[in-house]
Amino acid sequence: MSTEMTNVNPGAAPDAEVFDRFYGVIPAGGVGTRLWPLSRAAAPKFLHDLTGSGSTLIRATYDRLAPLSDDRVMVVTGTLHRAAVLAQLPEIQHENLVLESEPKDSAAAIGLAAAILYQRDPSIIMGSFAADQVITPVEVFQETVREAIHTAAQGYIVTIGIHPTHPSTGFGYIKAGEALAIDGAPSAHAVVEFVEKPSEDTARSYLRSGNYSWNAGMFVAPVALMLKHLLENEPELHAGLMEIAEAWDTENRRETVLRIWPTLPKIAIDYAVAEPAAAAGDVAMIPGIFSWDDVGDFAAIGRLNPAEENSELTVLGEGARVYSENASGIVVSDTKRVIALIGIEDVVIVDTPDALLVTTKDHAQEVKKAVEHLKASGDTDVL
Repeated sequence: MSTEMTNVNPGAAPDAEVFDRFYGVIPAGGVGTRLWPLSRAAAPKFLHDLTGSGSTLIRATYDRLAPLSDDRVMVVTGTLHRAAVLAQLPEIQHENLVLESEPKDSAAAIGLAAAILYQRDPSIIMGSFAADQVITPVEVFQETVREAIHTAAQGYIVTIGIHPTHPSTGFGYIKAGEALAIDGAPSAHAVVEFVEKPSEDTARSYLRSGNYSWNAGMFVAPVALMLKHLLENEPELHAGLMEIAEAWDTENRRETVLRIWPTLPKIAIDYAVAEPAAAAGDVAMIPGIFSWDDVGDFAAIGRLNPAEENSELTVLGEGARVYSENASGIVVSDTKRVIALIGIEDVVIVDTPDALLVTTKDHAQEVKKAVEHLKASGDTDVL
């Protein structure tokens, strides 16, 4: 497969031509098990307003991308979430809502978007941004993406690296190499390698070196180049996705998807494309100098929603009825039940009609274990 770009608007100025080729892609998958019982299979975290802004995470993601793509945005999500996504994003065109009958990990989701867009126009540059991240300020993010688009137009898969604020062991890292001389992208660097979630000592050494960024899973790339690396590293997955893409805008879409999608291998985009492409010298990075949070647990919700003045307790939920005395932490209420907290610190309470979570901020990451236990014991009605 050729990676040569087709100029779709030969008469346009270079900048305009590059940005006219940009298409936003929003993978909206995952349940967010560390946010149970608020986030569930039928209502994952991207469908919730977790910042108190009045906007759900997926709506905010779309609104960040639309000014860059002129509303050329594709969403990849589960069949179960079709109605909820359309209710929140009524602008999405039917042909740009890609539904997964079952989750197949990020390489299949992002790869299918790339394959469909390639069928429509091989010169498209796609930008993939997860539906469940919180980013501010938006203007800085958008300028970073513009640099990424300029860099991708020079034949790179571009990742946006997040400046690490602490030695996190929960994120993968990106090691930056030499600066690249690319017009319109003064902060572009080559990527030496992607590295797995490190130990705390290793993470501290990464921060001291200044050469490492968090991997937030943001990718901007020519669709032809994404598919080239997918073909080289996961030929079975590539073949299946291309067959689906060829049928996507035809009357054979449903039959082809039902026949092929269940047979596709599960693999993350990092392993299928990003890591081998970096080893081949085809990956660049733009540093993201903006505030970023993947809202991974209830402690994150506490960070994103500071307590009101003269209080150490964050309360979320319309009509929440909470009394506190010498208490700190976060309460998320989806009921009218009165919740009273007295003399308790850094608590996390999530109250829903059919499930109650009580933990602390320090143990917020362990909520996933409760979900795993409930699944194993057959209590799937609350998942």
